[in-house]
Amino acid sequence: MAQIRYHFNPNKLTFEKAKVSFGQRMLRFFGFIAATSIFAFLIIVFAYTYLDSPKEKQLKAEIENMNQKYEQLNENLDLVGKALEDIQDRDDNIYRVIFEAEPIDVSLRNQERRFRHKNNEANRFDNSETIAQSTEKIDKVIKRLYIQSRSFDEVTRLAKDKQKMLASIPAIRPLSAKDQIAFASGFGSRIDPIYKTIKMHTGLDFTANTGKEIHASGDGVVSYAAFDHGYGNHVIINHGFSYQTLYGHMSKIKCRPGQRVKRGEIIGYVGSTGKSTAPHLHYEVIKNGTKINPVNFFYNDITPAEYEQMLKNAENLTQSFD
Repeated sequence: MAQIRYHFNPNKLTFEKAKVSFGQRMLRFFGFIAATSIFAFLIIVFAYTYLDSPKEKQLKAEIENMNQKYEQLNENLDLVGKALEDIQDRDDNIYRVIFEAEPIDVSLRNQERRFRHKNNEANRFDNSETIAQSTEKIDKVIKRLYIQSRSFDEVTRLAKDKQKMLASIPAIRPLSAKDQIAFASGFGSRIDPIYKTIKMHTGLDFTANTGKEIHASGDGVVSYAAFDHGYGNHVIINHGFSYQTLYGHMSKIKCRPGQRVKRGEIIGYVGSTGKSTAPHLHYEVIKNGTKINPVNFFYNDITPAEYEQMLKNAENLTQSFD
C-alpha cells in the first residue's frame, strides 16, 4: 500500500494531503530506472574487470599448463642438445680418427636456420616468445640431427671400407713359423750373392725347404703369376688401397692372374728359381709403387723378440740369397 504523504499549509495552519502529479511520478520512475541501470553497469564492469568467469578460469588454467609444458619442453631440448654435442664430439674425435677421416666442418655443425613466424599475428600474444624459442630449438636440433645422420652414413661406409682394407693390407708372414728355417736377409743395402757388390735388397728373404707352402699375406687379386730370370717363378698380388706384394723364386705357382685370393691362402711353394743361390722365399711389399720394408707389416704375426731380431738383422750388411 502506497504511503500517504502530507504537507503543512501555513496559510490555513492545517496539514493537507500532498498531491503528486503524473509528471513527477514519471520523473521519479525514470530516475529510479536510471540509477538502477548505472548501478548494474558498475557491477558488471567490476565483475568483468576483477572477477573471472568459469570459462575464463578454465582457459587460464589451460594457458598455465601450456606454459609449464613449454618450459619442460625447453629443458628437454637442452638435454637433447647436450647429448647431441657428446655424439658429435665422439664422431669427430673417435670414430673419424679411427677411420682416418676429416671431422665435420664446425661451421656446418653450428649453422643455424633462423625461425620466423609465418603468422605475424602470433607475436601479439604474451606466450609468442616462448613458442618461438621452443620452435627455434627444435628446428636447430632437427638440422644437427640431419647432419649427424649423414655423418654416420659416411662413418658406416668408412667402417665397411676399413674392414675391407684391414683384410687386404699385408699383415701376416707368407711362410708359417714351423716351415721357416731362418730369417736370412732383411730390407736394405746387401751384398749381391752373384756379383759380390753392395746393392739395394728390396724385400725379405726367408729360408725354407723346397716345397713348403707360401701364403698370401692379405686379400687381393693376382696380377702376375709367371717366370722371369730375376725373381724366377713369382706372384704379384694387388691388394687395393695402393698395396701390392711380391713372392719370388717359387718352385711351383698355385694361382693364376685375375684370381681373387684370401689372406692365408696357398699361392705357391718355396723354391730356388731365377737369380737365387738357395731355396728361399723373397717377399716384397709395395706401396704406391715404392718398395718398402715388409717387416713392419707382420709384427702382429710374430713375437716381440722375433720382431726385434728382424730389425737387428735388417741393419747388418749381410749377403742376400738373390
